[in-house]
Amino acid sequence: MQNYFRFSVIPQLPPVLEPLREIAFNVWFSWNYDAIELFEILDPELWEKCYHNPVKLLQKVRQARLREVIEDDTFMRRLHTVSQRYKTYLSAKDTWFSKQSSLEITGPVAYFSAEFGLHESVPEYSGGLGILAGDHCKAASDLGLPFVAVGLLYRHGYFQQRLDKDGWQEAAEMNIDFNELPIHEARHADGSIVKVQVDILGRPVTAKIWEIKVGRIPIYFLDTDLIENREEDRLITAELYGGDIEMRIRQEIVLGIGGARALKAMGIKPSVYHMNEGHAAFLAIERIRQIMLDHNIEFYPALQVATASNIFTTHTPVPAGNDAFHPDLVRRYFDNYIKELKINIEEFLKFGRPWNYQPSDPFVMTILALRMSRRANGVSACHGGVSRSMWTGVWPMTPQQEVPIGSVTNGIHLHTWLAPEMKALYEKYFGVGWQDQISDPDLWRRVSDIPDDELWATHILLKRRLIEFVRKRVRQHRERLGESSDRLRSAGLLLDPEVLTIGFARRFATYKRALLIFKDMERFRAILSKTDRPVQFIIAGKSHPRDEAGKRLIQQLYKLINEPDFYGKIVFVEDYDTNVARHLVQGVDVWLNNPLRPLEASGTSGQKVPPNGGINMSVLDGWWCEGYNKKNGWAIGEDLKDGPPELQDEVDSKSIYTILDKQVIPLYYAKPDGRLPLAWINLMRESIRSVSPVFNTSRMVQEYTENYYAPAAHRGAKLAANNFADAKEIALWKVKMRDAWGQVSVAQIACDHQKPYEILVGEKIGIRAKVLLGNIGTENITVEAYCGEVHDGNLTHPQIVPLQMQKKEADGTYWYSGQLEACESGAYGFNVRVMPSHGSLTQKHELRLMTWGKA
Repeated sequence: MQNYFRFSVIPQLPPVLEPLREIAFNVWFSWNYDAIELFEILDPELWEKCYHNPVKLLQKVRQARLREVIEDDTFMRRLHTVSQRYKTYLSAKDTWFSKQSSLEITGPVAYFSAEFGLHESVPEYSGGLGILAGDHCKAASDLGLPFVAVGLLYRHGYFQQRLDKDGWQEAAEMNIDFNELPIHEARHADGSIVKVQVDILGRPVTAKIWEIKVGRIPIYFLDTDLIENREEDRLITAELYGGDIEMRIRQEIVLGIGGARALKAMGIKPSVYHMNEGHAAFLAIERIRQIMLDHNIEFYPALQVATASNIFTTHTPVPAGNDAFHPDLVRRYFDNYIKELKINIEEFLKFGRPWNYQPSDPFVMTILALRMSRRANGVSACHGGVSRSMWTGVWPMTPQQEVPIGSVTNGIHLHTWLAPEMKALYEKYFGVGWQDQISDPDLWRRVSDIPDDELWATHILLKRRLIEFVRKRVRQHRERLGESSDRLRSAGLLLDPEVLTIGFARRFATYKRALLIFKDMERFRAILSKTDRPVQFIIAGKSHPRDEAGKRLIQQLYKLINEPDFYGKIVFVEDYDTNVARHLVQGVDVWLNNPLRPLEASGTSGQKVPPNGGINMSVLDGWWCEGYNKKNGWAIGEDLKDGPPELQDEVDSKSIYTILDKQVIPLYYAKPDGRLPLAWINLMRESIRSVSPVFNTSRMVQEYTENYYAPAAHRGAKLAANNFADAKEIALWKVKMRDAWGQVSVAQIACDHQKPYEILVGEKIGIRAKVLLGNIGTENITVEAYCGEVHDGNLTHPQIVPLQMQKKEADGTYWYSGQLEACESGAYGFNVRVMPSHGSLTQKHELRLMTWGKA
């Protein structure tokens, strides 16, 4: 056989089809189905082979086919319509943000994330964190927010899941051709490629910057796979979450430090920096360094400005999920870097450790991000509380309720996840322009206007599409394994669109409890054996390549579903990604979610189901604590708040069987007119009405903008004004407070009530406290009474009463007093505390200094 020199020939795109290229190079296409249809029409089979990648499609479509569509008037009209809508979107001046005159954000918000889930054709994500980041960017674009994002461009993405004949997960490496992605090299005005350098163990590592457009906003990706780098440094951006702990710290240096330098190199001056998880926390240190060098100021004044305009979102309620590095590793990587900060390495290490730490304690990226941000949040109300509990060690003297971590509940980018058929239905009954009002509850009340038969017919159509998709994927898996022709044919008979279909898809971490439904095998078999009211399950999910326990779960599931009792009634879909997810959330009847409490930070997969007509059945954790209203789905183990895993497994599994037996299955098959499950359809309506206007990224990004971005931008600008006058003053004040705080104490507390053990509701309770301040002036502190109900030795539902200075004693002590009203009966307790106070503090507990009375 002869050898050949290989080369590729790509078609020439005629000028009249140039709009196709423009649309292909903007991820806007991914949430506009009419744009997707244009590419699919060009060559449906090639569209599937290219895995819905329009850039790749335009490189491979036949030249003859392009000549054909030029002569196709219908295609050209559609192209013109889509192109005009695309241009109108990009140039729109009447966006939500443009109407918010009270929100002053001069420079863009810079959003840093280790992964971005934009579309299956851009496989730079692993799971929920990346999908959330992608949806966040899309919503920022829709709202017209000044916004840029920064990440890493991984040559091999995450991995493709392949199951062998025994159901064991194997990780197939992706080798992504960047020429086939909708990206461009970022360039300076003179045309040169933007590159930045970071220091890795004393050697320079260069990163090239790529740009991808997401509607109106750019994402900049750093890539170290360059010939000028050493081989080991080229691998830094090889794989998402790959390699060992040294690879992880290198990736996070490139993301945080390199990312901040990339923005500076391009002349982008953000007013706010948002860290999506702790992976990017090193950017806070780099910001301080840049401020020091650019403005010739010291570390601590620069820190005030950086932290005031930094925002941190934590997504991880599992301690092991927070990156932590051995202090010796941090010393090796940052020994040179911190010289520019003019602090010593031990001082630097403190920023990544709790208040009371041991020399061997690790450097935790989440703690670094919390310490370097004056505004932090969890991703649901429930998760905000869990996070405050997790990180009390950073603020050891602060009551848990006051730990400065708030919450912004995650949402989904509705237009990305909404089936086109449901979109058409909403367009028909909600009216033109409904897409711009998706956070308006009144809009979604119009779902009652949709006739039962239309809503149900649309849902069944989507379920048929899901089942056809699953059959195709199962057949492809069996073909790859070399299975028999009978097995290949049988894949086409799997599942039934008339049968109640339950979906379960997520990362196969053990706390997600993928096998919980199998806990009582006999009861589960009984549920699946009812021929008059059948049930079928579609399951998907990956395990991290190094998570052996997760891979064993997948294998165990694979073996179970091939047992005679379960075969054909439970199907596993290989290689879970956005394409699989989209089909699932659009087509299932019920979405099952049963993680251990309180380990679900948010769980946005369940939010994607209601707008498409599906219904949630979940434990009360993450977003479902807020989303469940007792009429829009089901709560598993509703009365259980927490508890050991064994108890949760027992209670929740029984709850699942009971809910399925007594509620879900009977309701689905109840058809009083013999055609439609009317009660089920009403439940679908309530699911759509209650979830859709709240749990979307339009609402979420508006909330971030109003409560986080705008205040952070304002605070950062104020501290930087007048040559950083306020920043310098507050930094100096903090040094004085820390030096003198050891002199502060609460010497005496008195309760002025004749019968302190017989206080009646409505009575006033006088509280006095004698306070020693040393040489700290009263203008620098605040004294408060902290009162609450006593439960298990802790104060709950606290009430804070400011105490006023009444007199100064000859010995230099001060008496403070105030009144507390007894509003309700019960057992109460109180104490008095002293805290530093200054008008330029961004956060009440910024200094982490607090002195309590000795009760």
